Amino acid sequence: MKKSVFYKVLLVLAVGVAMAYLLVAVAVFAGRTDDVVCQRLELSFAASGENRLIDEADVVRLLKNGGLYPVGKKRSEVETEKIEARLSGSELIKSVECYLTPSGVARMYVKQRVPKFRVMGRQNYYVDTDRRVVRALAGYAAYLPVVSGDVPVEMAQGELFDFVDYLEKNDFWNAQVEQIFVRPDRKVELVPRVGGGIILLGHLDGYEAKLEKLKKLYVNGFNEIGWNRYKMIDLQYKGQIVCTRAK
Repeated sequence: MKKSVFYKVLLVLAVGVAMAYLLVAVAVFAGRTDDVVCQRLELSFAASGENRLIDEADVVRLLKNGGLYPVGKKRSEVETEKIEARLSGSELIKSVECYLTPSGVARMYVKQRVPKFRVMGRQNYYVDTDRRVVRALAGYAAYLPVVSGDVPVEMAQGELFDFVDYLEKNDFWNAQVEQIFVRPDRKVELVPRVGGGIILLGHLDGYEAKLEKLKKLYVNGFNEIGWNRYKMIDLQYKGQIVCTRAK
Protein backbone atom coordinates (compact mmCIF):
# COMPACT_ATOMS: atom_id res chain seq x y z
CA MET A 1 0.00 0.00 0.00
CA LYS A 2 2.79 2.40 1.00
CA LYS A 3 4.71 1.43 -2.16
CA SER A 4 1.68 2.31 -4.32
CA VAL A 5 1.39 5.78 -2.75
CA PHE A 6 5.15 6.29 -3.23
CA TYR A 7 4.89 5.51 -6.95
CA LYS A 8 1.95 7.88 -7.35
CA VAL A 9 3.87 10.70 -5.71
CA LEU A 10 6.90 9.94 -7.86
CA LEU A 11 4.73 10.01 -11.02
CA VAL A 12 3.20 13.38 -10.09
CA LEU A 13 6.69 14.82 -9.46
CA ALA A 14 7.95 13.47 -12.80
CA VAL A 15 5.03 14.98 -14.68
CA GLY A 16 5.54 18.29 -12.91
CA VAL A 17 9.23 18.38 -13.82
CA ALA A 18 8.45 17.51 -17.44
CA MET A 19 5.84 20.27 -17.70
CA ALA A 20 8.19 22.82 -16.17
CA TYR A 21 10.94 21.82 -18.61
CA LEU A 22 8.53 22.07 -21.54
CA LEU A 23 7.40 25.57 -20.53
CA VAL A 24 10.97 26.77 -20.15
CA ALA A 25 11.96 25.21 -23.49
CA VAL A 26 9.01 26.87 -25.27
CA ALA A 27 9.87 30.24 -23.76
CA VAL A 28 13.54 29.94 -24.76
CA PHE A 29 12.65 28.74 -28.28
CA ALA A 30 10.13 31.55 -28.72
CA GLY A 31 12.73 34.08 -27.67
CA ARG A 32 15.17 32.70 -30.18
CA THR A 33 12.67 32.60 -33.06
CA ASP A 34 11.60 36.20 -32.36
CA ASP A 35 15.14 37.26 -33.29
CA VAL A 36 15.11 35.32 -36.58
CA VAL A 37 15.24 37.68 -39.55
CA CYS A 38 12.75 37.15 -42.39
CA GLN A 39 14.83 36.09 -45.38
CA ARG A 40 12.24 35.83 -48.14
CA LEU A 41 8.62 36.13 -49.17
CA GLU A 42 6.78 33.18 -50.72
CA LEU A 43 3.63 34.32 -52.48
CA SER A 44 0.92 32.05 -53.91
CA PHE A 45 -2.13 33.12 -55.90
CA ALA A 46 -5.38 31.18 -55.94
CA ALA A 47 -5.99 29.66 -59.36
CA SER A 48 -7.90 32.18 -61.47
CA GLY A 49 -7.11 31.22 -65.05
CA GLU A 50 -5.39 33.72 -67.30
CA ASN A 51 -7.43 36.72 -66.14
CA ARG A 52 -5.19 37.89 -63.33
CA LEU A 53 -5.41 41.58 -62.46
CA ILE A 54 -2.64 41.64 -59.86
CA ASP A 55 0.79 40.02 -59.62
CA GLU A 56 3.63 39.61 -57.11
CA ALA A 57 5.15 43.00 -57.94
CA ASP A 58 1.82 44.69 -57.10
CA VAL A 59 1.61 42.90 -53.76
CA VAL A 60 5.19 43.85 -52.85
CA ARG A 61 4.48 47.47 -53.80
CA LEU A 62 1.38 47.57 -51.59
CA LEU A 63 3.35 46.19 -48.64
CA LYS A 64 6.29 48.54 -49.09
CA ASN A 65 4.00 51.57 -49.41
CA GLY A 66 2.39 50.59 -46.12
CA GLY A 67 5.70 49.91 -44.36
CA LEU A 68 4.74 46.25 -43.94
CA TYR A 69 7.19 44.47 -46.27
CA PRO A 70 8.48 41.60 -44.09
CA VAL A 71 11.83 40.72 -45.70
CA GLY A 72 14.75 42.01 -43.62
CA LYS A 73 12.67 42.43 -40.45
CA LYS A 74 12.95 40.36 -37.28
CA ARG A 75 10.24 37.79 -36.84
CA SER A 76 8.86 39.73 -33.87
CA GLU A 77 8.52 42.85 -36.05
CA VAL A 78 6.46 41.24 -38.81
CA GLU A 79 2.77 42.05 -38.26
CA THR A 80 0.84 39.40 -40.15
CA GLU A 81 -2.61 40.72 -39.20
CA LYS A 82 -1.77 44.20 -40.49
CA ILE A 83 -0.37 42.66 -43.69
CA GLU A 84 -3.65 40.79 -44.26
CA ALA A 85 -5.69 43.94 -43.56
CA ARG A 86 -3.53 46.06 -45.89
CA LEU A 87 -3.78 43.66 -48.82
CA SER A 88 -7.46 42.87 -48.27
CA GLY A 89 -8.11 46.61 -48.52
CA SER A 90 -7.15 46.50 -52.20
CA GLU A 91 -10.17 46.32 -54.51
CA LEU A 92 -8.27 43.76 -56.60
CA ILE A 93 -7.86 41.28 -53.72
CA LYS A 94 -10.65 39.20 -52.22
CA SER A 95 -8.82 37.62 -49.27
CA VAL A 96 -5.30 37.03 -47.89
CA GLU A 97 -3.73 34.56 -45.50
CA CYS A 98 -0.27 35.35 -44.10
CA TYR A 99 1.95 33.51 -41.64
CA LEU A 100 5.63 33.15 -40.67
CA THR A 101 7.57 29.93 -40.43
CA PRO A 102 9.99 29.40 -37.49
CA SER A 103 12.87 29.74 -39.96
CA GLY A 104 11.73 33.22 -40.99
CA VAL A 105 9.91 32.67 -44.28
CA ALA A 106 6.84 34.88 -44.83
CA ARG A 107 4.18 32.90 -46.69
CA MET A 108 1.11 34.55 -48.22
CA TYR A 109 -1.86 33.07 -50.03
CA VAL A 110 -3.69 35.68 -52.12
CA LYS A 111 -7.14 35.21 -53.62
CA GLN A 112 -7.76 37.92 -56.20
CA ARG A 113 -11.05 39.15 -57.55
CA VAL A 114 -11.95 37.37 -60.79
CA PRO A 115 -13.19 39.68 -63.58
CA LYS A 116 -16.24 38.59 -65.58
CA PHE A 117 -16.40 41.32 -68.24
CA ARG A 118 -14.92 44.70 -69.04
CA VAL A 119 -16.72 48.01 -69.57
CA MET A 120 -15.01 50.41 -71.98
CA GLY A 121 -16.66 53.72 -72.82
CA ARG A 122 -17.28 56.81 -70.73
CA GLN A 123 -15.95 54.75 -67.85
CA ASN A 124 -13.35 51.98 -67.90
CA TYR A 125 -13.66 49.18 -65.36
CA TYR A 126 -14.17 45.48 -64.79
CA VAL A 127 -17.12 43.77 -63.13
CA ASP A 128 -16.04 40.72 -61.15
CA THR A 129 -17.86 37.45 -60.50
CA ASP A 130 -19.29 38.93 -57.26
CA ARG A 131 -20.79 41.87 -59.23
CA ARG A 132 -18.25 44.26 -57.76
CA VAL A 133 -16.75 47.07 -59.82
CA VAL A 134 -12.96 46.77 -60.14
CA ARG A 135 -10.98 49.58 -61.74
CA ALA A 136 -9.01 48.77 -64.87
CA LEU A 137 -5.26 49.14 -64.39
CA ALA A 138 -2.84 50.17 -67.09
CA GLY A 139 -0.77 47.27 -68.36
CA TYR A 140 -3.38 44.58 -67.72
CA ALA A 141 -5.59 43.29 -70.53
CA ALA A 142 -7.65 40.30 -69.44
CA TYR A 143 -9.29 38.31 -72.26
CA LEU A 144 -12.94 38.94 -71.43
CA PRO A 145 -16.25 39.95 -72.99
CA VAL A 146 -16.19 43.70 -73.73
CA VAL A 147 -19.16 46.02 -73.21
CA SER A 148 -18.82 49.49 -74.70
CA GLY A 149 -21.02 52.58 -74.90
CA ASP A 150 -22.91 54.35 -72.14
CA VAL A 151 -23.00 51.79 -69.32
CA PRO A 152 -24.32 52.88 -65.89
CA VAL A 153 -22.71 51.00 -63.00
CA GLU A 154 -26.06 49.78 -61.66
CA MET A 155 -26.85 48.29 -65.07
CA ALA A 156 -23.43 46.62 -65.26
CA GLN A 157 -23.92 45.04 -61.84
CA GLY A 158 -27.53 44.03 -62.52
CA GLU A 159 -29.28 43.09 -65.77
CA LEU A 160 -26.14 43.38 -67.90
CA PHE A 161 -24.26 41.00 -65.58
CA ASP A 162 -27.10 38.47 -65.96
CA PHE A 163 -27.04 38.89 -69.76
CA VAL A 164 -23.28 38.37 -70.03
CA ASP A 165 -23.60 35.32 -67.79
CA TYR A 166 -26.32 33.94 -70.09
CA LEU A 167 -24.16 34.42 -73.19
CA GLU A 168 -21.17 32.84 -71.46
CA LYS A 169 -23.12 29.70 -70.59
CA ASN A 170 -24.79 29.40 -74.00
CA ASP A 171 -22.41 27.68 -76.43
CA PHE A 172 -24.09 29.08 -79.54
CA TRP A 173 -24.24 32.74 -78.49
CA ASN A 174 -20.91 32.66 -76.72
CA ALA A 175 -19.38 31.76 -80.08
CA GLN A 176 -21.46 34.28 -82.07
CA VAL A 177 -21.27 37.52 -80.06
CA GLU A 178 -18.05 39.49 -80.32
CA GLN A 179 -19.02 42.70 -78.53
CA ILE A 180 -21.91 44.32 -76.66
CA PHE A 181 -22.77 48.01 -77.10
CA VAL A 182 -25.13 49.95 -74.81
CA ARG A 183 -26.88 53.02 -76.21
CA PRO A 184 -27.68 56.07 -74.05
CA ASP A 185 -31.32 54.87 -73.86
CA ARG A 186 -30.00 51.52 -72.48
CA LYS A 187 -30.93 49.62 -75.62
CA VAL A 188 -28.36 46.96 -76.45
CA GLU A 189 -26.66 46.22 -79.75
CA LEU A 190 -24.64 43.07 -80.43
CA VAL A 191 -21.70 42.84 -82.81
CA PRO A 192 -21.59 39.27 -84.23
CA ARG A 193 -18.39 37.47 -85.15
CA VAL A 194 -19.84 36.40 -88.51
CA GLY A 195 -21.42 38.82 -90.97
CA GLY A 196 -21.36 42.59 -91.13
CA GLY A 197 -24.79 43.33 -89.63
CA ILE A 198 -25.54 44.72 -86.19
CA ILE A 199 -28.10 42.94 -83.98
CA LEU A 200 -30.40 45.41 -82.21
CA LEU A 201 -31.61 43.52 -79.15
CA GLY A 202 -33.33 46.53 -77.59
CA HIS A 203 -33.88 46.61 -73.84
CA LEU A 204 -32.70 43.52 -72.01
CA ASP A 205 -36.12 42.34 -70.88
CA GLY A 206 -37.00 39.02 -72.54
CA TYR A 207 -33.60 38.60 -74.18
CA GLU A 208 -33.77 34.79 -74.00
CA ALA A 209 -36.85 34.66 -76.28
CA LYS A 210 -35.40 37.29 -78.65
CA LEU A 211 -32.16 35.37 -79.09
CA GLU A 212 -33.93 32.04 -79.51
CA LYS A 213 -36.00 33.60 -82.30
CA LEU A 214 -32.84 34.89 -84.00
CA LYS A 215 -31.08 31.55 -83.59
CA LYS A 216 -33.81 29.89 -85.67
CA LEU A 217 -33.28 32.50 -88.39
CA TYR A 218 -29.53 31.92 -88.29
CA VAL A 219 -29.88 28.18 -88.63
CA ASN A 220 -32.80 28.03 -91.10
CA GLY A 221 -32.37 31.25 -93.06
CA PHE A 222 -28.95 32.87 -93.05
CA ASN A 223 -27.22 29.60 -93.84
CA GLU A 224 -29.16 29.62 -97.14
CA ILE A 225 -29.17 33.32 -98.12
CA GLY A 226 -25.85 34.40 -96.62
CA TRP A 227 -24.76 36.40 -93.58
CA ASN A 228 -23.83 39.72 -95.16
CA ARG A 229 -27.09 40.72 -96.82
CA TYR A 230 -28.36 42.86 -93.89
CA LYS A 231 -26.80 45.77 -92.01
CA MET A 232 -29.29 45.72 -89.13
CA ILE A 233 -31.26 42.86 -87.54
CA ASP A 234 -33.90 44.30 -85.21
CA LEU A 235 -35.31 42.01 -82.51
CA GLN A 236 -37.37 44.61 -80.64
CA TYR A 237 -40.75 43.66 -82.07
CA LYS A 238 -42.72 40.79 -80.62
CA GLY A 239 -43.21 37.89 -82.97
CA GLN A 240 -41.07 39.24 -85.80
CA ILE A 241 -37.55 40.16 -86.88
CA VAL A 242 -37.02 43.31 -88.95
CA CYS A 243 -33.96 43.17 -91.20
CA THR A 244 -32.54 46.22 -93.00
CA ARG A 245 -30.71 45.42 -96.21
CA ALA A 246 -27.13 46.53 -96.68
CA LYS A 247 -26.60 48.93 -99.58
